[in-house]
Amino acid sequence: MSVTETQARGRATSKPIGIPGIKHIVAVASGKGGVGKSTTSCNLALGFAAHGLKVGILDADIYGPSQPKLFGLRGKPRLIGARTLEPMERFGVKVMSVGFLVEEALAMIWRGPMVISAITQMLDEVAWGDLDVLVIDLPPGTGDASLTIAQQTPLAGAVIVSTPQDIALIDTRRSVAMFRKVNVPLLGIIENMSSFCCPDCGHVSPIFGHGGARIEAERIGVPFLGEIPLDIRIRMTSDEGRPIVATEPESVHAKLYIGIARHVWLALSTGRANKPAPRIVIE
Repeated sequence: MSVTETQARGRATSKPIGIPGIKHIVAVASGKGGVGKSTTSCNLALGFAAHGLKVGILDADIYGPSQPKLFGLRGKPRLIGARTLEPMERFGVKVMSVGFLVEEALAMIWRGPMVISAITQMLDEVAWGDLDVLVIDLPPGTGDASLTIAQQTPLAGAVIVSTPQDIALIDTRRSVAMFRKVNVPLLGIIENMSSFCCPDCGHVSPIFGHGGARIEAERIGVPFLGEIPLDIRIRMTSDEGRPIVATEPESVHAKLYIGIARHVWLALSTGRANKPAPRIVIE
């Protein structure tokens, strides 16, 4: 896929149009990096698949693509025809990322228009086929790429990932404000790394605080989707390319992701975005 700044400028002026075969496009965003957005995107996509849905995930974090590592995928997508790529697939989820197209250690020194063009091409020039949900793992923050996707892609809604502490919630408010400004429904906020339960003694420690995202969601009128704990199994399975929802579906943590996916799908399929979903917690 070629990337030019001229193409990006031309696409930036186009109106949002649907992608043939894809019923719902869901953005997963965070106000800042380091809150576990990509891990959450991966397991949320797998949570949708666990409910029997046809799912794809687009890694739109051009400067830090994580989905190839999270899904344990290597190699390059196959070219179908002159310009269309076949997405990679694992655990029943179709995956596309710029990480498949460049060397892992290569620094992505691209200007904004080139980033936007690459993302647009991965949306439009990939053989996604028929999908119930396409998850887009957005770059962190509210920069040009995230804003353009929100404006130019027919998003069914956005899920915001945050940790509980105040410094993360400040940036979460900015993400919420951006999606509201471009009239994208807010499907809810997830509190990631909500607490840590010591595997030896069972003591629960709120390392990053606890409950801040729930309080913020209630304050600004956005559904609170649930709490995901800080746990070594999530970290290990992610690093191994064996995400916990796919490889340990009966674990407590996998069931949390699957439960959140169920509530998000309910909002998508019934058109009830922005209405509070039942709270999912881990004691």
